[in-house]
Amino acid sequence: MKFGSNELLACFVVATLLSTVALAKPPIKVKTSISRAENLNPDGQTLILPYAFSAESTGLVFGVGGMRKGFHQDQMSIGGLVFAGEESHAAFAGVWDYRLPFSQRTFVSTSGMYGYYPNHRAYTAPHDIYIPPGLERPGSNDSSEDVYIESAGYSNWMDITIEYALPIGASADNGMVEFKLENGLLVSEPAGGEVWNPRLSGATVLGLRQYNRYQTYESDDKFIDGELHAFELGLLYDNTDFPVNPSQGSSQYIAIHHDPGWSGSREEWTYAEFEASKYFSLGSSDLARQRIVALNFWTAYSPSWELELNEEGASKVVGGPPFLEGASLGGFYRMRGYRDSRFHDKASIYGSAEYRYTLDYNPVKNIDWLRFLHLDWFQLVAFAEAGRVAPEYKIDTLLSDVKTDLGVGIRAMTAGVIVRFDIAHSEEGTNFWFMVGHPF
Repeated sequence: MKFGSNELLACFVVATLLSTVALAKPPIKVKTSISRAENLNPDGQTLILPYAFSAESTGLVFGVGGMRKGFHQDQMSIGGLVFAGEESHAAFAGVWDYRLPFSQRTFVSTSGMYGYYPNHRAYTAPHDIYIPPGLERPGSNDSSEDVYIESAGYSNWMDITIEYALPIGASADNGMVEFKLENGLLVSEPAGGEVWNPRLSGATVLGLRQYNRYQTYESDDKFIDGELHAFELGLLYDNTDFPVNPSQGSSQYIAIHHDPGWSGSREEWTYAEFEASKYFSLGSSDLARQRIVALNFWTAYSPSWELELNEEGASKVVGGPPFLEGASLGGFYRMRGYRDSRFHDKASIYGSAEYRYTLDYNPVKNIDWLRFLHLDWFQLVAFAEAGRVAPEYKIDTLLSDVKTDLGVGIRAMTAGVIVRFDIAHSEEGTNFWFMVGHPF
């Protein structure tokens, strides 16, 4: 969701309420147990807050959200929210990191959202529409930013993820890796970062996710809907010192996604992705507690994606993931200077570099009425991104006519969780994003 700068405080409240949500990519993550020297309630945290915000897709809305961290099990969390406006309404709920009673290494998370929005946008063409020869498909690398579907409709989703922490490296003795923080920085032994060896360093997690999406676009003369019910099998090796806020080391993630065309899905499709990140610590300075250079690379490819031609030579995509999935760029994770899923095709490539500067000064540390946020530090960030989608996986093609953007951000560590506010500028304008977790 895209927000204006005047909505920062309201969005901060929402993000704090749902700080347990696994929103950072990849969806598979290291299972962590975090204790703070500042003595958070050892029996868990509960927070219930009302909020209000205004966004392009929703208009002005009012709502209430709540979360409970440490519910039933120390690492387990539950959370939810509801909001409504003149036309829009939504409800969200989730349970994260429930450890199965018969296994110390197997965790289950599930979450879902139901929402109706008066104005949401899709850079894609209706499924049964053929694009005439010579015209760019909506969402392709050379497509116009003015060609899209925009209308009222539903946007619903539900995920369930099963994760297994392999008995090697930092999780050799326990499925969870324990960390101790003081003022938001790691003071216990790092999980990895010095030696790249899954058997000895870092944590490796195998995950299976089943995810579902349903979207509609409604107008006076047409009704467009899209539905998917897909699976993701992924393997994460995180060899960083502290996965929540890495300062050194690296991580790699590889996954394959498949929709067998069952239930309401229109067709079968498959795509694979690979992501790698690297972190370099530059140490502290007079004004900074940490200075970190973070690099990220991601690529995706759909072997099932094909163009079907009719007798007039017009084309449409068959066997391809929906525009929100697969080789897609744009939004709060990749290519933040562009709208959500602005670009999508058979193949994609992406790279990002961030400079993260954790301030030594914390202006809210001693403000009594903000202590419920447990805010340990602020971080200033500068970043640059480059990416490309293409109808073929050829390096010459993927490295030509690359899209770029530049941005800055401010991030905070609150109760062991990162929240971020990023501003990114591209040739198509400036976007403001508020989200939980680093983008990588």
